Amino acid sequence: MQTTYQPRTIASALLPRTAATTLALIVGFALLTALAAQIRFQLPGTPVPITGQTFAVLLSGAALGSRAGAASQLVYWLMGAVGLPVFAQASGGWEAATGATFGYLFGFVMAAWLVGALAEHGKDRTVRSAIPAFFAGNTVIYLFGVPWLMYSVASINTIGAALAAGLVPFVVWDIIKIIGAGVALPAAWKLTGRLANES
Repeated sequence: MQTTYQPRTIASALLPRTAATTLALIVGFALLTALAAQIRFQLPGTPVPITGQTFAVLLSGAALGSRAGAASQLVYWLMGAVGLPVFAQASGGWEAATGATFGYLFGFVMAAWLVGALAEHGKDRTVRSAIPAFFAGNTVIYLFGVPWLMYSVASINTIGAALAAGLVPFVVWDIIKIIGAGVALPAAWKLTGRLANES
């Protein structure tokens, strides 16, 4: 008996499952993250700017799944590490790739993997489950970013100072991005279902 293919991610529902397509999506989401990094607001008292990156990171995991989503963020970091101007303020190079924000950049890879794994289990298909999934991914970014900030910046030498500089200023903006992603993915799944019914 032939079974109907059930897509695990929104990308696999919309596009053919080929190596070329997957590679194009990985590079595409790396470039989307680079573009989102240029949406930047610098706050006083912290070397970490507010950017649109985390929104792109969450979308990459949900849209591509765990492995391809994480790969897209690794490609993004590698692009910056070799000198391409993909980080905030169009910066790049090894120093930028391994500086104060390296923990966040590494967290992007892990967050995309986690959100992708949750998406592969259907957690991005309703707002009720998508928002907690994206919140979990966003939390992972801070679990790596804040300790590295404390390690790498001499003036931020306590956990309280690290939280004040690397987490607290971004909470409201991250909630907005989490809600945006948590609404966008279920809406995309609904639209995909309607298109499938009409075809």
